[in-house]
Amino acid sequence: MRPLLSVRLVTSIGALSIAAALAVTTVPAAAFELFGVKFFEDEADRDAEAVIADPQPYSVTFSASEGGAAENAVRNASSLLADQERPASGAAGLIAKARGDYRRMLAALYGEGYYGGAISIRINGVEAANLAPDTRLPKPADVVISVSAGPLFRFSDVVIQNQAPPTSDPDDQVDLPAVRGFGIGEVARSPVILRAEQLALDAWRQQGYAKADIVSRDVVADHATNTVAATIVVNPGRLAAFGPIAVSGTERMNPAFVAQQTGLAVGQEYDPDDIQRAQRRLDRLEVFRAARLEAAESIGSDGLLPYNLIVDELPGRRYGFGASYSTVDGLGLEAFHLWRNLFGQAERLRLDARIASIAYPVDTAQFDYFVGGTFTKPGFYHPDVDLVATVSAERTIYPTYTETSAGGRLGLTWFYTDDLTFEGGVGAKRSRFDDVFGTRDFATASAYAGVIFDGRDNALDATEGFYVAGNVEPYYDFIYGKPGLQVVAEGRTYFGFGEDDAFVLAGRLKGGALLGPSLEEISPDKLFFAGGGGSVRGYGYKSIGVDNGNGVVTGGRYLLEASIEARAKVTEDIGVVGFVDGGYVAADVFPGLEDLRLGAGIGVRYNTGLGPLRLDVAIPLNKKPGDPDYAIYAGIGQAF
Repeated sequence: MRPLLSVRLVTSIGALSIAAALAVTTVPAAAFELFGVKFFEDEADRDAEAVIADPQPYSVTFSASEGGAAENAVRNASSLLADQERPASGAAGLIAKARGDYRRMLAALYGEGYYGGAISIRINGVEAANLAPDTRLPKPADVVISVSAGPLFRFSDVVIQNQAPPTSDPDDQVDLPAVRGFGIGEVARSPVILRAEQLALDAWRQQGYAKADIVSRDVVADHATNTVAATIVVNPGRLAAFGPIAVSGTERMNPAFVAQQTGLAVGQEYDPDDIQRAQRRLDRLEVFRAARLEAAESIGSDGLLPYNLIVDELPGRRYGFGASYSTVDGLGLEAFHLWRNLFGQAERLRLDARIASIAYPVDTAQFDYFVGGTFTKPGFYHPDVDLVATVSAERTIYPTYTETSAGGRLGLTWFYTDDLTFEGGVGAKRSRFDDVFGTRDFATASAYAGVIFDGRDNALDATEGFYVAGNVEPYYDFIYGKPGLQVVAEGRTYFGFGEDDAFVLAGRLKGGALLGPSLEEISPDKLFFAGGGGSVRGYGYKSIGVDNGNGVVTGGRYLLEASIEARAKVTEDIGVVGFVDGGYVAADVFPGLEDLRLGAGIGVRYNTGLGPLRLDVAIPLNKKPGDPDYAIYAGIGQAF
């Protein structure tokens, strides 16, 4: 049997103080070169070399009295070390870079709890702080950095005046600064002081004091005792409620709808969690390039805090195309067109079309066709509820049956919390199937209800958390006059180990059951099949079913699938995976573990920043006639 190879590509087209211890850096998307063409190259980057009219190369020698975290922090803070492969902009540029390193490295020492450090940066034997900007330097210049961290300082006294009172509301509880390192005897790292300030403010704000502020910060380092005393004074301000929201920047969007979609009601007690939830609601509309909520400078005399909502709308249209190839199924082509904001309230209409199974010699009778549309109306009676309507028609040739059908669904999706989503609705489908039972027609009406709890830290590359989904779909077939009920449940879990979760153990379990008439009176799309990249790798898509003993495969009433993966990072961007998948489909009884069809393999992952590129190679462990010798799968994101 020839191997199974499946690759898919889809493209869319559419845009000296404690405070010194914290540095916030904005990093643009990294440019890269592929086949001589540069992508995502910033214009400022292209101009940088032109600005350096007098390149000043240099070499750096670095030494530090302390190793470990202190030395690493200082090294990472040094611009001279980071940029030594690139020349400075003249002698003045090199001297300016060195003078900036004094501040950056001192802040790094403070960040590790060293307040008595000494830093020397000498350029050709002269301290950089004493060099005039017009000093002439040899090329390359010799730079020597010497750092003495000095003694480690610890907190001798910590005080927060006007600390927020305890609260019994679990949603409003904030960690006490003491449990986050701001305590007597703890290492006096400067970020700990700043974090303590933020926790003190968060505690007040969670209880409705939107304008809580730090009045003063008094930090005293005692070099005789190597200790630090810190006093933070908080002014909670006034209790606040949300005021009216003024929307600006809309072009096609209805401003009143945009304000309504935040879910923030006038008079509702201020809560920063509600602000975050409002931001996610706006992002979910998929019509804004940016949307930013800004509070007014002060709370009004009525206790209301007005907000300005500034938005930047995306173009009204987007389109994309894709291609797939399989050594078994041939070439597939697909495209979509998306209209955003049809009627001013973020309504979306997406049309999809696909032609697949294009092989040589070309035989149009073997092609797969699909066309469909999805209409989404966000904010249907509530900011967290979407109305979704879909219609589609297809002709698809699967390994075990051919489907020609048309149907539609109408339902609601309720984003109950950030993790929990409910959905439900009704559907209808008219279909014809050609399989081992001959040519059969079906006309079904159905209702469905589903729930998803997604507690993963990252949907595309999870390292911890779990995912649970369940769906129930009762239906009635008018041609055979028979009812049925399909139930599907799936769970996934993830455990990360090592530094930065360099090793991850992931598991998946899925089960399904179908209650209804005999197999010949059930449409194959209601029955269960297994196999493929999202199921049991090493086998063809929907190739695992019920074998009648004569090599004829049909779908089954019961499904059981399981997968386990061991993922390991080789570098920051490259990872490897080992996996074992199992699956079984049964006709009349729920499958047993001893009857699983098994596949195993290895894979490579490449981190793109948006999600890992996936390439898996799998082999069937208990291969049957007709199964491939091996299968290759490619995609974006982990397999599960």
